[in-house]
Amino acid sequence: MSQTPIELKGSSFTLSVIHVHDAQPEDIRQALQEKIEQAPAFLKDAPVVINVATLTRDTDWEQLRQTFLDTGLHVVGVSGCKDDRLKKAIVRSGLPLLNEGKPQKRAAPPAAPAAALKTRRVDTPVRSGQQIYARDCDLIVTSSVSAGAELIADGNIHIYGMMRGRALAGASGDAQCQIFCTHLSPELVSIAGQYWLSDQIPAEYAGKAARLSLKDNTLTIQPLN
Repeated sequence: MSQTPIELKGSSFTLSVIHVHDAQPEDIRQALQEKIEQAPAFLKDAPVVINVATLTRDTDWEQLRQTFLDTGLHVVGVSGCKDDRLKKAIVRSGLPLLNEGKPQKRAAPPAAPAAALKTRRVDTPVRSGQQIYARDCDLIVTSSVSAGAELIADGNIHIYGMMRGRALAGASGDAQCQIFCTHLSPELVSIAGQYWLSDQIPAEYAGKAARLSLKDNTLTIQPLN
């Protein structure tokens, strides 16, 4: 028997969810363009999900969708839709309606003899254009991370050098993960899909040692003592 030409497997991907709070197309286009210019390596031509949960008035869906397409973003689905008329317009446009699941805490494994926590350690500088992924474990970088470089870990991320790139911890959805950095100057930081661009990081933490975590599904930051 010949092998089947397709294979169905489960997988997970990190997508940016853009929450739309104003249905004025020009205001949205300008705001999107500003975000893309702040982090082009992360957002330029990126796949995104649009969340429309807070829209409270009639929305011209085709006009709103075209606004996103004009910026180069690729809309892969829409979440948070509560209006039946808007739902029908979204479906007619060929996009799926998505349900955002809340991050689930990972179940603790059965008790076992003490075992070393799995980590991936990088002792060399991470250059622009490089991507390092620590699957199912923490990531430790003992050197600098250049702008345009990307660190991704299913666990925590520790950076013991100048951090100018992007750090995405809890990539598989673990909201308990954290980011620890001795010199914070990133393009983007993210934990379990919740992210800040550089301009959203409080100015008093720029270039300082800091620790980022999630509280009530919102990014928080505090000094790293």
